[in-house]
Amino acid sequence: MPKRFTPEEYAQGVLAGNRVLLSRAITLVESTLPSDQTLAHQVMEQILPYAGKSVRVGITGVPGVGKSTFIEAFGNYLLEQHGKKLAVLAIDPTSQRTGGSILGDKTRMETLAANPSAYIRPSPAGKTLGGVARSTRESILLCEAAGFDVIFVETVGVGQSETAVHEMVDFFLLLMLAGAGDELQGIKKGIMEMADAVAITKADGANLHPATSAQAEYQGALHLFPLGASKWSPRVTVCSAYEKTGLAPLWESVMDYVQLTQGNGYFTQRRKDQNLHWLKHSIRQSLEERFYQHPLVMAQWDRIAQQVVEGQKSPFAAAEELLNSAHA
Repeated sequence: MPKRFTPEEYAQGVLAGNRVLLSRAITLVESTLPSDQTLAHQVMEQILPYAGKSVRVGITGVPGVGKSTFIEAFGNYLLEQHGKKLAVLAIDPTSQRTGGSILGDKTRMETLAANPSAYIRPSPAGKTLGGVARSTRESILLCEAAGFDVIFVETVGVGQSETAVHEMVDFFLLLMLAGAGDELQGIKKGIMEMADAVAITKADGANLHPATSAQAEYQGALHLFPLGASKWSPRVTVCSAYEKTGLAPLWESVMDYVQLTQGNGYFTQRRKDQNLHWLKHSIRQSLEERFYQHPLVMAQWDRIAQQVVEGQKSPFAAAEELLNSAHA
């Protein structure tokens, strides 16, 4: 049985940059046990004043775009050329059948994982909407308190995870491939509108010309969108993780975005809006958990659910009956 630390010990360990205690603290916030959740809340209260000083970058992309390979190359570039401390929070797909996940990102980012200035934490997506781990936002704050000044949040690239990640990062990067059919038809307009930058990956060898052609197409498409509240005009770049090219302009885009939005006040306001968003999200989540754990709901669930399945009761009437039981 692992040692049970006090909230003070967890917080002091995280602030000291202790990787073991940082990992243990993240495991704590991922736990659904009530006792762990109580302890996690106490730890978060203590580290909160020391968080918030990083640049948070969300990274998503279509399947096959090479997210892990890109993240390793881009991460190593930031460590070697800019002296950054990088944390990578990779949301791993969770099997809806078995509940298991691969958690293989460390093996796919071997050189980055071996660098003492990097920290890679794969987290199972669980059953949350779109595959974003419930605890990812708390994990960001813990990594910031531990001294990491750049945080990457990698999505599984499916479902609505992009929307959730967009609500917890400062800069949203969309990775795309060239030469895979009609590029502009291959991505949802909503995701394009969320992107602060689009990077065409694998721009090397025979792919270089199609990548630069796609770059012009995407830039033209992005110019059709009205300028957002940030006043930032999204950029499109080409890069190659294999040849380590195109990484400097991409980081320059991130820094230009941060400078612009910090100057016009959008950066700070967006973080405040995100805090409010996650307050509302936490309330909805807690209410749902308490509802299903209510003794009267649990006692009636099988009977009422069966009535709905058999068409004997409408879902709306059944929901009302269960909700009234929970409020009794």
